[in-house]
Amino acid sequence: AAKSPLSLVEQVEKVNLERKIAMAARVEAAANGSVRGKRVAVLGVTFKPNTDDMREAPSLVILPILQSRGATISACDPQGRVNAAAILPGVEWFDDPLEVAEHADVLLVLTEWNEFRALDLKKLRQVMKGDVLVDLRNVYQAHTAENAGFRYFGLGRAGQVTP
Repeated sequence: AAKSPLSLVEQVEKVNLERKIAMAARVEAAANGSVRGKRVAVLGVTFKPNTDDMREAPSLVILPILQSRGATISACDPQGRVNAAAILPGVEWFDDPLEVAEHADVLLVLTEWNEFRALDLKKLRQVMKGDVLVDLRNVYQAHTAENAGFRYFGLGRAGQVTP
């Protein structure tokens, strides 16, 4: 029997999954091509800010991919920790964004919490080992992050180089 074409919902789900896989590849590219042996500090794991909802959260695809490629993952989320910890094994959890960033090679923004918008990027950069900031929610302005000492990788902003 011939395979039936994908329904619209299945097509959307397939595209969404492919986007999340591509986001993981962007993190690797920003980390000079590999995350093996590197600590990736994650700001936000929930689907959106101001909730503990993990359904369809990009973190559920991106973080296991990075772990499978040798990254150590630490994370901070104002409301998502309890729900996320149950479904994201092997992640080290922190309550404070400065603590999660400590000794990290890469800082990865996955949820646009207001708590993260207000962070002092210079302080974050000072506690980190590396200088890579991958902002998949465009929380920060590239020039602000670069002035704080980061190599900034945002998502699809005009005039900005993304790996």
